[in-house]
Amino acid sequence: MSGVPVEESILVTLLLPVALIVIMVGLGMSLSVADFRRVARFPKAAVVGLGCQLLLLPLVGLGLAHLFGLSPIWAVGLMLIAACPGGPTSNLITFVSRGDTALSITLTALSSVATVVTIPLVLGFSLAHFGVEAGAIRSPVGEIILQIVAITAVPVSLGLGIRHFLPDLARRSDRTIRGASAGIFLLVLGAVIVDQRQVIAHHFLSLAGVTGALNLITMGSAFGMARFFALDRRQALTIAIEGGIQNGTLAIVIALSIVGSSQMAVPAGVYSLLMFVSGGALMGYFGWLRTAGRADASAPAPGEWGEVSMESGAGETG
Repeated sequence: MSGVPVEESILVTLLLPVALIVIMVGLGMSLSVADFRRVARFPKAAVVGLGCQLLLLPLVGLGLAHLFGLSPIWAVGLMLIAACPGGPTSNLITFVSRGDTALSITLTALSSVATVVTIPLVLGFSLAHFGVEAGAIRSPVGEIILQIVAITAVPVSLGLGIRHFLPDLARRSDRTIRGASAGIFLLVLGAVIVDQRQVIAHHFLSLAGVTGALNLITMGSAFGMARFFALDRRQALTIAIEGGIQNGTLAIVIALSIVGSSQMAVPAGVYSLLMFVSGGALMGYFGWLRTAGRADASAPAPGEWGEVSMESGAGETG
């Protein structure tokens, strides 16, 4: 295996866990009753979006892992990125693409909370299903699951506590935390690429097909599913983005710091690179090309961004 050994890397032992804690605390601080009110107002969109995120994405990942004949450790890595919630740029991509930003924020927040339960289930299933040998991972599966719950549930709960007991602080910090979370994600992704550059460079072509297929098939299927349930185009576009922009930081932290496998982190690294390409394409088409020449091209749609002010909803921190 190329690159810095997992057990000796400062990135893995310190920087990645700290980065994830900051992101997850920020998520908790951004959650509010308004998120759940929006679900009550528009339950169908939220249910369809969460179904695509929590069920469709892992199922597509499972099928592609078999179709492409991935090695067991890479197959689990693909399932890991498929099990993660929305990523730190999905709200931005939705906003620029003129999707339903309120729905995007709500889906990101709710899926991040739900995956505290679903990630351990998907990972445990994947390790057993693909027959990953004990020697390929650092800890027993039960211990891995407990650690995943700890690095997600504990900081989110801390953030919720800050939001509840110090609401003014949480409100003032919202913009800063959201910007910092996106910045941290980019820094972590860049650091992982540098740290494991030889591994990623050597295997990029081997994994680009399956990770790109996961990204595009999930986004296309999620859009089609939303339209099938009679959701409008903006909601369908939002659900497609939420299904394709994943929390790469969380997947990388779990693979490197908890499971102890740099090979398992490679699919998440490649996927994270490719999702920026598809996200950029959506922003370019829906956000700029389709609004070229319109006087209100830079303004959010009525009832969208303004409705989800810093005081009323969750920010993107995944």
